[in-house]
Amino acid sequence: MRVLHVITGLGIGGAEQQLRLLVRHLPASCESEVITLTNPGPVADALRADGVRVTHLGMTGNRDLSALPRLARQIRAGRYDVVHTHLYRACVYGRLAARLAGVRTVVATEHSLGDSQIEGRPLTRGTRALYRATERLGVATVAVSATVARRLREWGVPDPRIHLVPNGIDPARFRFDPAVRAAARAQLGLPERAFVVGGVGRLVPGKNFDTVIRALAGVPDAHLLVAGTGPEHDALLRLARSTGVAPRVHLVGAAGGDDGSGVMPDMPALLAAMDVFVSASREESFGLAMVEALAAGLPVLHTACPAIEDLPPDSAPGARRIGTGPRDLVSALHAQQGAGVRRLPVPAAVDSYHIAHTADRVMRLYATATTSASASATGVGPGQKK
Repeated sequence: MRVLHVITGLGIGGAEQQLRLLVRHLPASCESEVITLTNPGPVADALRADGVRVTHLGMTGNRDLSALPRLARQIRAGRYDVVHTHLYRACVYGRLAARLAGVRTVVATEHSLGDSQIEGRPLTRGTRALYRATERLGVATVAVSATVARRLREWGVPDPRIHLVPNGIDPARFRFDPAVRAAARAQLGLPERAFVVGGVGRLVPGKNFDTVIRALAGVPDAHLLVAGTGPEHDALLRLARSTGVAPRVHLVGAAGGDDGSGVMPDMPALLAAMDVFVSASREESFGLAMVEALAAGLPVLHTACPAIEDLPPDSAPGARRIGTGPRDLVSALHAQQGAGVRRLPVPAAVDSYHIAHTADRVMRLYATATTSASASATGVGPGQKK
């Protein structure tokens, strides 16, 4: 089976990293290639290192309509069995291009749909209308959480077209190692015995890192370690200076990236350096970083995390939902600090999000979608004879 993944960009981000992990765990019988509409970025390099062919389409903006025929030509030339799109712009252009190229088995993954925003941008009536119109050109839409599935239904996407396939991680990669912790702290300039609050994510308003910095002022001697890049970087540093916590705030860029002083530790090492993980996001579609933190044995404080909230109670005893204000976070951090630095047993919730399960579900969806598309093309329903 030949599968083409079309994604908006391949900079360091949750959806981009998830695509790479998925492609690495699909069976050898599934030959995958990737087209990125914009920004090849570090994940493109990583995919190529894995032996995956990556093509940069060179799209110049959301309204670069010349990208549509170029993408259609590449899809037609590749003779793909399945086109799998990821992120809003790639879903819109990819579905249209696949239809123009004659590929009917089109699957989309909805990675980042909130109640009021999509991929960090405010939802508008036009955005929703274009999404709905192009969604009908595919045969299946993957929701990465039950919360996203609910949001898609509320948009009017028919339930039979929605397939729940949660994101996945490789739990063994995040297993805590004290030696890795010591090395990461030394590299990052963190005091060996400091209480370190951690966070991961794009530095954008929706991630609410400003709340975490304000809370840090109420937790003397604690340090904040944040892995991520984005437009709020300088504003967050100014806030840290104005609240008097700048010496204790460490914005280290993307995990595995280069901040100008050398390659940063990878995500398992960054998590090993932390003592508690905090996510103050107003909305999340899944919460992958929180699952990784649980796999590292960290206590997790969160304001929104479908990956945890959609599971049965007590599936993740190390995770605690808190209020959205700085005072709520200060209180929770004091409680964690008072309990002492410790690593928790990895909860059952983590294994339920193993990437092997994700890859298996995706392969089964490809088979189902191919059958459905074939039946639709011939006018014969599954199980019927023409």
